[in-house]
Amino acid sequence: MSVATTKTSALDLHVHRFVPATRPGRPPLLLLHGTGGDETDLIGLGQSLAPGAALLSPRGNVLEGRAPRFFRRLAEGVLDQDDVRRRAADLAMFVGAAREKYGIAAPVALGFSNGANIAAALLQLHPGVLSGAVLLRAMVPLDPAPAATGLAGTPVLIVAGDADPIMPPGDPEKLAATLTAAGADVTLRTVPAGHGLGRADLALAAQFLARLG
Repeated sequence: MSVATTKTSALDLHVHRFVPATRPGRPPLLLLHGTGGDETDLIGLGQSLAPGAALLSPRGNVLEGRAPRFFRRLAEGVLDQDDVRRRAADLAMFVGAAREKYGIAAPVALGFSNGANIAAALLQLHPGVLSGAVLLRAMVPLDPAPAATGLAGTPVLIVAGDADPIMPPGDPEKLAATLTAAGADVTLRTVPAGHGLGRADLALAAQFLARLG
């Protein structure tokens, strides 16, 4: 595992770690942690779900207290829409710089909670940056949703918990419909869980990623 150091300004937008691929042909993963995580948080998960894939893992650069996040929120479940847009633009630039630096293809996002939300915003606001996404416990990040296009055939897995106390009712279905309307190939699954992840989530994510290569 290498800790990235570079003079490229777009890469400096996020402290991050990069793990080179050991299995050529697997799509790289963009690992996006939940609130309070960091650039190390999902490395083990990425290695478990997609063995041999290159891993790009940025740290969210917004602090809520001492907890890193990818964008600000105004209250529990109330997202700062302007900040979502700004941070999604920064993340898109970061991914582009990382692809050039490390010689990787467009990544598949693997995001949990806050990380899943910024990945969903990235899909809607900057189509083409991601080649796919696994969105674990994602809520609708932009309301109203932008009239996104350019996601034709982009594979997206959304996994919701049926007892998630954080998730606004109907958000997973609304997000799935929005991404489908933009052309994405969306699979929505609901598992018996709260906001935390369990074996069912990991099994669904592993199966989805295996189909991508």
